[in-house]
Amino acid sequence: MDHVLAAAPLVASPVARRIKRALVQAEVARLRERSLAGTAVASPDAAALAESVRAQLAALLTPRPRRVINATGVLLHTNLGRAPLSAAAIAAMSAAAGCCDLELELTSGRRSSRQRHLVALLELLLGAPALVVNNGAAALLLACTALGGPGGVVISRGQMVEIGDGFRIAEMAAAGGTRVWEVGSTNRTHLADYEAALLGQAPGMTAPASALLWVHLSNFRQDGFVHQVALASLAGLAKARGAPLIADLGSGSLGGAPGAEEPTIHDYVAAGADLITCSGDKLLGGPQAGLIVGAAALVERCRRHPLARALRPDKTTIAALHATAVAHALEGPPELPLHHLAAASVAGLRARAGALAAALGWPESCVRATTATIGGGSLPGETLEGVGLVAPAGASPDRLAARLRCGEPPVIGRVHEGALILDLRSVPAAEDAALLAALRAALGDDGAERQR
Repeated sequence: MDHVLAAAPLVASPVARRIKRALVQAEVARLRERSLAGTAVASPDAAALAESVRAQLAALLTPRPRRVINATGVLLHTNLGRAPLSAAAIAAMSAAAGCCDLELELTSGRRSSRQRHLVALLELLLGAPALVVNNGAAALLLACTALGGPGGVVISRGQMVEIGDGFRIAEMAAAGGTRVWEVGSTNRTHLADYEAALLGQAPGMTAPASALLWVHLSNFRQDGFVHQVALASLAGLAKARGAPLIADLGSGSLGGAPGAEEPTIHDYVAAGADLITCSGDKLLGGPQAGLIVGAAALVERCRRHPLARALRPDKTTIAALHATAVAHALEGPPELPLHHLAAASVAGLRARAGALAAALGWPESCVRATTATIGGGSLPGETLEGVGLVAPAGASPDRLAARLRCGEPPVIGRVHEGALILDLRSVPAAEDAALLAALRAALGDDGAERQR
């Protein structure tokens, strides 16, 4: 151990000795396990072990997450951070990162709510009171927990959506201890199914349910012999029975491009939903956040619930979401990267792709039409025309994709039908120079990658 820690690669590292020691111990333990398992292991070399640990330290200390160029053609790529933030949002986060008036009213010097300025703007923007939590799932959890007692919430089996990483809407709604009652069938649910649950007459029930839950099918579609109750009809039933209706919109759309056909928060308010939950980092185009919008008394119940404290957003999220709300409040299309990417003309994308291909010495045939998507669990089946660069014949698409991922900055494309596609629909024009440099580095000055 002392020999390894005294080796040049680790002596030069500024990392605390106890952290170096822990990594060396882990490396030695791995060697021991391989040896005990019968794997031939060369005698440990102090310098080699020290270099291995130094490389691990360098990777661990690199600032994360790293900036990447999203050339997948998926504008809201969950694995790549969903909505890219506007310059105004980034500046707001930077300003709030130090000391800020988070919970201080400057004019009076008294303590105040951290959301006071944000929710005041959101109420004007959305037409209803609002509360912000740290993501969309948290908004759903808090709403169902605060309003679902004592009888639980009712959800159609046709709306039991599964989102990323195996998480399911019904399970998230129940995570705070609220009972979730399933009604109807996978493909057909009727108003009478909900009414029976509100009367406590659905199978297995011994008491009436306390709330209704409507979930927008934001990441898949149902076709064929299907029926779901219209949101306005469900709102009428909820009002008649004195039960709140929680509607999970998911995408947080405020209308206009992108996703002109996607229902909006305003649509759900107008349809009579008592509370709407949605994300801030999907079609809203802001940071990861969750919004609860609706009737003032119900929003207040959510705000006063103990879970609200655990789920509240931090100061930088509040700052970025406020800047995003400002962009939506101004006249004209919002100055947000997501909207700019979606609105870019195909002619403009083709001109950019042609310039990149020419700079690389690639033929015009490397510029091709593509099919892009919004992504992020929004707008299933809806596509956008895109234009992409396709590496010329002779280049190994998988190898080139790997080299681009490991470059600086990393470039993430997609391999489709044996070709690497770099879709400019998801790449801001300001990143073209960086994309060109990354491609040149991945291809190599001698063009060796082209020939492999």
